[in-house]
Amino acid sequence: MLLFSQLCESVAATPKKTEKVGLVAAFLRNAGVPEASLAALYLCGRVFPRSEERVLSVGFSLFLRAIANVAEIDPSEVSPILQRHGDLGASAQEILPPRPNVVSVGLAEISSGYESLVSQRGPAAKQALVETLLRRLSPLEAKYFIKIATGELRIGLKESLVEESIALAHEQPLPLVQRANMLTGDIRETLQRAADATLALVTLQMFRPVSAMLASPAETPEDLIAAFPSGALVEDKFDGIRAQLHKRGAQVEFYSRTLDRITEFPELVLPARNIPGDFILDGEIIGLRDGRAIAFTEFQQRLGRKQVDLFTSSDLPGSFVAFDVLHLNGEDLLDLRLAERRIRLEQLVSNFEQPALQFTRAQLCSNPEEIEAAFQLALTNGNEGLIAKAPESPYVPGRRGQFWLKLKRPLATLDVVITAAEYGHGKRRGLLSDYTFAVRAGDRLVNIGKAYSGVTDAQIRALTEYFLAHTIEDQGFRRQVEPTVVMEVAFNNMQRSERHDSGFALRFPRIIRLRPDKPVSEIDTLERAQQIFVLQTTHRA
Repeated sequence: MLLFSQLCESVAATPKKTEKVGLVAAFLRNAGVPEASLAALYLCGRVFPRSEERVLSVGFSLFLRAIANVAEIDPSEVSPILQRHGDLGASAQEILPPRPNVVSVGLAEISSGYESLVSQRGPAAKQALVETLLRRLSPLEAKYFIKIATGELRIGLKESLVEESIALAHEQPLPLVQRANMLTGDIRETLQRAADATLALVTLQMFRPVSAMLASPAETPEDLIAAFPSGALVEDKFDGIRAQLHKRGAQVEFYSRTLDRITEFPELVLPARNIPGDFILDGEIIGLRDGRAIAFTEFQQRLGRKQVDLFTSSDLPGSFVAFDVLHLNGEDLLDLRLAERRIRLEQLVSNFEQPALQFTRAQLCSNPEEIEAAFQLALTNGNEGLIAKAPESPYVPGRRGQFWLKLKRPLATLDVVITAAEYGHGKRRGLLSDYTFAVRAGDRLVNIGKAYSGVTDAQIRALTEYFLAHTIEDQGFRRQVEPTVVMEVAFNNMQRSERHDSGFALRFPRIIRLRPDKPVSEIDTLERAQQIFVLQTTHRA
């Protein structure tokens, strides 16, 4: 763990990508394959590979208490150090006492520690185990043990650079490394195959989901046509749950965008089972009522239920809408042109289409007017917008490129006031960059959301200076501030939520602009937010 931690320090210290790749490649080349495979996983900032559903379930506060106990200080003493670093791992390095006589722990033992944390029940048992591990680690090792566990490695090393490092370390073609990692969802296996020169043997496997291909945003129909001058296959963008359907014989499984099994929609299993053949489909699970899509804010009641009662499944029935086929009867189709995959998909599903299992209709659009007409029809149908795709494009799992573009417009905007600010991470460390905001409810302000995107670095620095001087309550990592800074936020939709005292939460809020021209007395009201919520619901009805 010590050598790995020193590697992380070196990688974080250099801004050059080529030097980062060289450092990691040298480490992976010189370490044994078992140690190198774990190092590759942890350098991606993950405790477990993408293909696994497991999580540590160890919270920030538990680590904070464990650090304080090992250092024999009060947890309140951690707060100013945490505020200075903006990072719990770096704070632990400063707080924990040196351990000069401790033998360095190997990455295999770190892996066993993470495994044990998963199996422990209850916060007391988990905290005791964390404390035991911290007492065996030097402060530098503890820093990276915590940073990996909390998902905040932040050393300027993306997974794509780890892939480059594996290719360089084992003299393998980078495209083969990238493809193997996409298909396995496990950087450990990818490294092992690179070491064995068996990358080319990796194929899609049934019931091992791959990361979904993603779409990049476009602002206007003209942007779409500029990206696809020969025309684009255009289909409705649904506001639902991205899902991958695997079917072999009588076995049917659905997987989420995060590669977890989806079990909340048993009504979809039999229709999928009735389609002959073995296949992997990419699509969206949406809610239908009277043949129309319902708002995600209503449909999400189906999520997270361990028991699916008959009333819920009949009142909010799910439908799987397929828009791509990745595998069919033993043949991987990832490299086929989209136009050809669409033909295979329609042949597969069309004869068995029913409300619970459908496929998207795609049309070829070649000018902005056709795009705009399709966009307006999608909104009329209660959908979120459009997806435009290059007809010649392959399916590239886990990548967001220019083969797929999405066009959608925000539901509305609200003028709000900032009521709290939190310190950011990475390049925003030490800056108050995450803003909780409120609308007016009579004489009160009620929080309705939180946003961090849409402001420039210069604005963040200015806001940090302002909020430090206008703090009502310093809560360590978070500050309640005087409600004086007004801004305009856009959002895709609203949902009821107990998280905020307004009773609502905005989905995908982003800051449009600061509004120094507008007094707090003129920000939007809770009544206005309620009206938007009602309009959103009736628009989908």
